[in-house]
Amino acid sequence: MSSLKYIIPLLFFSFLIVNCNQTEDADLQKNFKTPEKPIVQSKIDSVKYKAEIYRLDTLFTKLYNANAFNGNVLIAKGKNIIYQKSFGYGIKESNTLLNDSSIFQLASVSKVITGVATLLLYEQGKLNLDTKVSDILTDFPYKNITVKHLLSHRSGLPNYTYFCGEFMTDSMRSLSNQQMLDIMIKHKPKAYLNPGLRFNYCNTNFALLALIVEKVSKKSFSTFLKEDLFQPLGMNHSYTALNIDSTKEHITRGYTMKFGTVANDRYDGVIGDKGIYTSTYDLFLLSTALYQHKLLANETQQLAYKPHSPEKKLSNYGFGWRMKSMNDEDKEVFHNGWWHGYRTSFHRRLKDSLTIIVLSNRLNKSVYNTWRIYAAIDGPQVAGTKPEAEEE
Repeated sequence: MSSLKYIIPLLFFSFLIVNCNQTEDADLQKNFKTPEKPIVQSKIDSVKYKAEIYRLDTLFTKLYNANAFNGNVLIAKGKNIIYQKSFGYGIKESNTLLNDSSIFQLASVSKVITGVATLLLYEQGKLNLDTKVSDILTDFPYKNITVKHLLSHRSGLPNYTYFCGEFMTDSMRSLSNQQMLDIMIKHKPKAYLNPGLRFNYCNTNFALLALIVEKVSKKSFSTFLKEDLFQPLGMNHSYTALNIDSTKEHITRGYTMKFGTVANDRYDGVIGDKGIYTSTYDLFLLSTALYQHKLLANETQQLAYKPHSPEKKLSNYGFGWRMKSMNDEDKEVFHNGWWHGYRTSFHRRLKDSLTIIVLSNRLNKSVYNTWRIYAAIDGPQVAGTKPEAEEE
């Protein structure tokens, strides 16, 4: 009987501990946001969008016949795909034609996905955008640069493709993100600008963000994208350069204008700024999830679409997105890319949930002439704007 006097309080105390732990786990699970799959309508509504389809097909057919375009196109309004078509070769040497599932290197359009990955961690409460990079990446030598500076290209850092070559040994045939950081820590290349002074587009920023995603999530960048972004959204043809199989059925090859193959180089191992492969349909799934707020909350997206460089008057940059208009009622957010024979364009007009995706595995400058696409969608009476600047 005397032993029960001690056992009962002990059991009660153990129950409190277990119950508290279960409550804490439940709270963590509640705060962890898993992206919902977007609701999509993949069937083309040829009746409703008959005029737009005709003008779009006329545009891209003319470009293809003029030897000015080789690639895939997908245009959608909200969840409705109004135009989707493939033009030309995925692999010229084997006469393999492109199809809806063809996989392209996104080049700098990869920055959009890296930005989204960073903001997913922000929404999960795991990352503060005002945190200094040096508080996350050990020994990072530039002490006043924040995550926000990286996302908006206001860090003032030099481009790794310009300084790393000087310090790479012959044995380093493919540079990694960590090796890039190690070079920065050891050699401290001079920054171009003080943090926050002004906009300076720099690939180093998003290569560092990929490392931050790894550090905070405790997963490799490739694994985080696969498990927390691609798989939840059904993006089944999306990979990074580090986990893609070059023998995959839908893989493409990058070419010059004369269909000369473009070889890989030592910087292909750095990802985040580039190095993400996907299809037009997978990008459409990403765009739809954003429009439907199934991936990031509206408040978070507004941060991403906010102009963060007041000195830029005609165009601006948010968090992983360029933008043409600072007017919320007519804002267009986009990114272009150019790397190893791939030219890419991903545009979203927020007011009517328009998505424009043009992916080319050939150095066609016509990829950036999205003003022609807007004219085809809105009608020939709408004046287009000049093509966007090309990017690495």
